[in-house]
Amino acid sequence: MTDTKTVDLDWNNLGFAYMDLPYRYRAYWKDGEWHKAGLVEDSSITINEGSPIIHYGQGCFEGMKAYRCKDGSVNLFRPDQNAARMQRSCQRLLMPEVPTEMFVDALKQVVRANQAYIPPYGTGGTLYLRPYMIGVGENIGVHPATEYIFSVFAMPVGNYFKGGLTPTNFLAADYDRAAHKGTGQSKVGGNYAASLLPGDIAHKRGFSDCIYLDPIEHKKIEEVGSANFFGITRDGKFVTPKSPSILPSVTKYSLLYLAEHNLGMETEETDIYIDQLDHLAEAGACGTAAVISPIGGFQVGDKFHVFYSETEVGPVTKKLYDELTGIQFGDRPAPEGWIVKVPLD
Repeated sequence: MTDTKTVDLDWNNLGFAYMDLPYRYRAYWKDGEWHKAGLVEDSSITINEGSPIIHYGQGCFEGMKAYRCKDGSVNLFRPDQNAARMQRSCQRLLMPEVPTEMFVDALKQVVRANQAYIPPYGTGGTLYLRPYMIGVGENIGVHPATEYIFSVFAMPVGNYFKGGLTPTNFLAADYDRAAHKGTGQSKVGGNYAASLLPGDIAHKRGFSDCIYLDPIEHKKIEEVGSANFFGITRDGKFVTPKSPSILPSVTKYSLLYLAEHNLGMETEETDIYIDQLDHLAEAGACGTAAVISPIGGFQVGDKFHVFYSETEVGPVTKKLYDELTGIQFGDRPAPEGWIVKVPLD
């Protein structure tokens, strides 16, 4: 196992990048059951050239984090919700489901084995966890694989958006991320492949990323890059888009709960029209990687709309961020079942 002593890294300047850690979890599905489940050291996988993941994109993944607390313990945040979402993605792509108990156990094993790479409390860093499943084996027809690989790997990360809790600007995409009856609600690779070009266009124009509009009329906000959108109305309501092509973010639904139960706000999943943005006092992107990233301005065609400020985070967004991260890092009480402790050496 990894030495429990923390490795020497620049914890305050991690960024969001891959790092080859010593251990990852891997399991193989064949003949109706999982085999060889456990930790391995090899970060490479070998698959047949006919594997459905290569040709037909039969694969899904998740994103979550482990948090170092002030007392040195380590938290997982609502891992059962990530397990449930991955199960739904597997159902959509006709893949075998990973049972919740197996999913959470895999996370714990990976975190414990790589505990020397968990950023220290107070640095703002976390150990990012990437569970994934791919369809493999000899195949060329358009049908589900007969074999699958489930794996979880990890890496220490900082902020996904470079500004952290500093507002950044976004561009309305001319492209669609997903269709309403497609795979938008599933965390599958094709959704992200479709986002590469519009994201590149946004970056080249000086924006953090793009905001996707509804694929039917291009009149309503759907997602912010690979994160969910939320807004705070001028009368103090927490609103977020409702659409069949939005990935249901664990972070977003956690914020919906916290806004209502901890901050006493009214909440609503609803349509957010791009020609009615003046009723929003604040706006942000939220997700596991982004946590909360305030949206300063939004470029739609030749119009540029500023929400709260291009330089300062809004007060309600800041309260939500403090409430959420306080729970994740163990500084504030969590609703029942939200925090799972990882047993360490």
